[in-house]
Amino acid sequence: MPGGRLTQQERQQIAQGLGDGLAYAEIARRLERPTSTITREVMRNGGPTGYRADLAHRATEHRAHRRKAAGAAASQAGPAGDGQRAEAVRAYEETLTTVFMASGTPRMMARVMACLVISESGSLTAAELVQRLQVSPASVSKAVTFLVGQDLVRRDRDERRRDRYSIDDDVWYQSMMASARSTAEIATTARQGTGILGPDSQAGVRLENIARFLDYVSESLVRASDQARDILTARREAEDGQA
Repeated sequence: MPGGRLTQQERQQIAQGLGDGLAYAEIARRLERPTSTITREVMRNGGPTGYRADLAHRATEHRAHRRKAAGAAASQAGPAGDGQRAEAVRAYEETLTTVFMASGTPRMMARVMACLVISESGSLTAAELVQRLQVSPASVSKAVTFLVGQDLVRRDRDERRRDRYSIDDDVWYQSMMASARSTAEIATTARQGTGILGPDSQAGVRLENIARFLDYVSESLVRASDQARDILTARREAEDGQA
């Protein structure tokens, strides 16, 4: 089985496979690569509809150059162990970004989320995000605007009146509640369709079944989120009391 980085020819085969509608597993089988390698490659470079072999190859070379430069800086700044840890953190950040993308989050937004999650404070300014991600201020601005709108990131002002973006347990709770509200809205709209198309029509029955299913999912998500927050809050309070 081939190892190492994907070649430009392999990336062209991936692009062709995506164009032919092949699943990641089938593309991986033809290239004799792990499915996870193909999934990560595609999601990191535009997703199944935006993947371009030449752009993906150049982007990978650019990332490799950045990692090499960062590794050289780390070796000059501290012991080898520090450099190895920094490399492990960077690799984990890419993995986390890929997972967020696989769940439907656009790439730049996924990168910002991953960066915030692994930061020690869980909170960074726009300038700090620009520096860490090595992207333009406009890219960060667009990403955080999207994430704030989705209740995935919270915007606050620090003592210097700078916008600071945070991700913490309460943000995840608010995100789950927003998802529950969105699901409930779809259920309500589906039920409206039942009344318009008629409860005895096949379409009406289908829409009513959709509404009932989504009602259950929405209610279950709210209950689970509330319970999880209460349990985790009580646990943290108990641990703080013992400290």
